[in-house]
Amino acid sequence: MRFYLSRPTWVRDGLCAFVLATGFAATVVAAETPFTSPPTINPVGTLTLADAIRAALATNPDLVASRYEIKAADARVEQARLRLNPELTVSLENFAGTGETRGTKALERTLSLSQVIELGDKRGLRTSVALSDRDLLEVERQAHQLDVLAEVTRRFIELVAAQDRVALATSIQEIAQRTADAITARVQAARSPEAERSRAGIALSRATIEVRQAQSELRSARLALASLWGSTDPAFGATQVDLFAMEAIEPFETLVERLDRNPDFVRFASEGRLREAELKLARAQARPNLTFSAGLRRLNIGNDTALVAGFSMPLQLFDRNQGAIREAEVRLTQNTAARRAAFLRAQATVYGLYQELLASRDRAQTLRAEVLTQAEQALQQTRSGYERGRFSYLELATAQQEVLDIRAAAIDAAADAHRVLAEIERVTGEPVAAAPSN
Repeated sequence: MRFYLSRPTWVRDGLCAFVLATGFAATVVAAETPFTSPPTINPVGTLTLADAIRAALATNPDLVASRYEIKAADARVEQARLRLNPELTVSLENFAGTGETRGTKALERTLSLSQVIELGDKRGLRTSVALSDRDLLEVERQAHQLDVLAEVTRRFIELVAAQDRVALATSIQEIAQRTADAITARVQAARSPEAERSRAGIALSRATIEVRQAQSELRSARLALASLWGSTDPAFGATQVDLFAMEAIEPFETLVERLDRNPDFVRFASEGRLREAELKLARAQARPNLTFSAGLRRLNIGNDTALVAGFSMPLQLFDRNQGAIREAEVRLTQNTAARRAAFLRAQATVYGLYQELLASRDRAQTLRAEVLTQAEQALQQTRSGYERGRFSYLELATAQQEVLDIRAAAIDAAADAHRVLAEIERVTGEPVAAAPSN
């Protein structure tokens, strides 16, 4: 199944694809064996952001490696649930001595079985610690997935921008070719000096170089994006995305409210549960365990047999696990302080990115809607005046270059806006675009 995103929602729907891709990735993981990696998904045809996200989350090499951490955590949970093993003891006494204990005449052989009885529900608490640790790893894996999602979005944006730059460079080359042809005709008609044809030839050569450079950057952008799902041979075609399609965004206050739902902050809650479980286990380990034993003793003298039994427990005179308890308490308090510090940093980051997003969007829209329109009008007037001999070729070339520079600046500004948008969505963990009103 393929998802084709409409142009106005191509960034917002990327995060929606995250949910679908995560479920798909889970299916791939279930099919893995401990010694094989899932096959690489290599999208073909028109590439959408949803296609790129789904492929990356399913077969990204780093994510594939991180999934084994969850499997290792499952193994630790299994180990924590096990009871302590009983202990079999064989002892020999009263032999190789002197007098009546010489040789083996007075030998006593004892076979006993002992079992440690854990008090304070230590096994249950160990299991709770292992489960909390697994939950923490799962949240960290989700945060890692968001990192991959953000990187896919950034590289997809760069791919779209690279396509637009190729189109712009190609149009520059076409304009330079038409200008060079027109000036050649004017020179042959003795209406322009030979120097203008030389300048036009130089401009055409430079435009050709720019096309090759833009095409090279496009190939690099394609490979950089494909590498996120483990491919070294991109098979997808061109993207069909309007880089200047931008939706309204949520207010800053709404974005801050979403920070708590980001896996980066859910992680603090999971880590808090882990620290609480560790504290409970440390307190339980302060209670001594009991060891019960029972066995059979064989005496050579008289060939008698007797039962033996006993129990033991450590005396908590010096080590009452007080150091471990104190450390667990400190770690629990530290987690609360770390979460507060991280939240303040994230809030400041979102504010800075939000202001940068507003500025980039405004710059892109102003360049494209206002500045570019004025520059194109000036170019048209300059070209008309050049044909009537009122302007020089240098003035015409300057007007053309202004239009091209504004187009390039608008592409860069739009790409910057989408990149910043992706950064905000990574920090908040949710789409930033405002929901359309009825």
